[in-house]
Amino acid sequence: MNVAPHLFWITSRAAGGAALLLASASVAVGLMMSSKWRDSNRRDLRAIHEALSLTTLAMVTLHGIALLGDSYLNPGPGGIAIPFIGSYRPLWTALGILAGYGLAALGLTYYLRERIGAARWRRLHRLTAAFWLLAIAHTVGSGSDAAELWFLLLSGALVVPAALFLILRWVGRASDPGRVYPPPPWTAG
Repeated sequence: MNVAPHLFWITSRAAGGAALLLASASVAVGLMMSSKWRDSNRRDLRAIHEALSLTTLAMVTLHGIALLGDSYLNPGPGGIAIPFIGSYRPLWTALGILAGYGLAALGLTYYLRERIGAARWRRLHRLTAAFWLLAIAHTVGSGSDAAELWFLLLSGALVVPAALFLILRWVGRASDPGRVYPPPPWTAG
């Protein structure tokens, strides 16, 4: 079997799958860091979270750039950078592009935290979950392996725990009305 004609597609597919797994692990670690039951190893978790986040962004970038060499899809720069412009599953691809931009913007704001202010940064950073959910939707809607059992088992091993942590966070906020939470990130602050 000659893989050369498919090398860019295989590379993009692998990088996209890796990005989803890494993002899921990063979301889970981030939620563990900010949970009520965190312990003394918060600094270790922060380093792991940062490494996972940066590696996720590298894989998202590779995922898009590798598609530029795919002679079958042939998306062109606009097709990987501008939502709804590509011909391949435009809605699902657009969700992936938006997820990539959102994850990059929110992930990189960590390095501007002092300038933004810690409280405002935390409110903004909560939007990461929404972009992660968009990335999952992108994977399910446009991923060529999304229905394969091996992919479902592998991605489920990291997506499901992160999703459970996120649900627990939301349920915890809803069930603890006496606790004062900061306003949502979309409000002026």
